[in-house]
Amino acid sequence: MDPDPVASRVACTHLRKVIRAARKLGLSNINTFVGRDWTKTVEANWPRFLKTWKPLVAFAEDHDIRIGIENCPMLFTRDEWPGGKNLMTTPVIWRRAFADIPATHFGLNYDPSHFVLQHMDPISPLREFRSKLFHLHAKDVKLRRDRMNEVGVFAAPLEWHQPRIPGYGEMDWSKFMSALMETGYRGPICIEVEDDTFGPTLAGRKEALKVARNVLKPYFT
Repeated sequence: MDPDPVASRVACTHLRKVIRAARKLGLSNINTFVGRDWTKTVEANWPRFLKTWKPLVAFAEDHDIRIGIENCPMLFTRDEWPGGKNLMTTPVIWRRAFADIPATHFGLNYDPSHFVLQHMDPISPLREFRSKLFHLHAKDVKLRRDRMNEVGVFAAPLEWHQPRIPGYGEMDWSKFMSALMETGYRGPICIEVEDDTFGPTLAGRKEALKVARNVLKPYFT
């Protein structure tokens, strides 16, 4: 939800096009964010969230497409301070959102690294929200405590965190994958490469995918 109402209408129109396209392609899911006015509280954003998303979710249900909302805070730089540009970032917000929009086609694109970024346990939400896990990102994050000791946790996160591929950051993937399998989730797990240590080239990105695959391979039969 951009503060600009014109931009908001354009975004909603685009999302409806994506839903129609997904249906025509024979897909079952799409992923996106629930934006917010980052200068206002969650409470102040809530009426607009409901006004915008109730019809979008109903539209998705009519087309039998599930919408997964990623839990990225979208708060990495000073121009996204203080609230970030994504509303659905934590379990307390998810519970309220799913209670107010109780639709089977409205769920999560869950990225555990965003919980690590927020100094939260990435395993803790899995059991409660098992029915809302539509899609998962496999991404890790390195918390640069040397930088955090210099600038503090309230500095813009880009100053002290670094996206990594699975196995190269803070995550315990053995524990996470074990807990995930216990939920019964058998959907896609998409390796997300934002790890600049492999370089910006296509070859570097392919190498990152191979390394991440090898880290995750033992957890799949």
